[in-house]
Amino acid sequence: MRSWFDAHEVGREEMVDTVRFWRRSLKALHEIAALGLGGGLAACLVINLASPGASPANFVAARVAFDAIAHYVLFPSLAAVLVTGLLSIAATRGFHDAGWAWVKALLGLSVFEGTLLTVGASRKQPELAAAAADPSLLASMLHSERNTLLLLIGICVANIVLAVWRPKLMIKIR
Repeated sequence: MRSWFDAHEVGREEMVDTVRFWRRSLKALHEIAALGLGGGLAACLVINLASPGASPANFVAARVAFDAIAHYVLFPSLAAVLVTGLLSIAATRGFHDAGWAWVKALLGLSVFEGTLLTVGASRKQPELAAAAADPSLLASMLHSERNTLLLLIGICVANIVLAVWRPKLMIKIR
């Protein structure tokens, strides 16, 4: 016959399994969303690189594709990466004092802001159509956008390196 204590321990094991399940689920969602974010940034970069020599009609079509990728892949992936990353920090006690996790969170927020500024600015279709008529203005806009996309990809790679390497940066929060 089982005592009350034994029954209580079984409930505790189930709770530990539930917490483990949610932590692993957050990690999996974070990694899948990071793949979408990296792929979306890379696709936007490819469109940017292919745009300078295009005819005005092809340029507009490329920008529509750029906008679709941003709307359906980049922004949802970015939101999922941020939310799951911050929830993972909250759910895992070992991440509370891990400086690398907080640096990663700050870099993630900078990717969020940079993506909103870059992709949000590229949604201004009238300005882009006017820029397509002026080759020097178009080249300047595309060069600036390309540099920002490369910087965002670099920050994403830095976040991956931090997650894999996990340097011993300690921040005392408690």
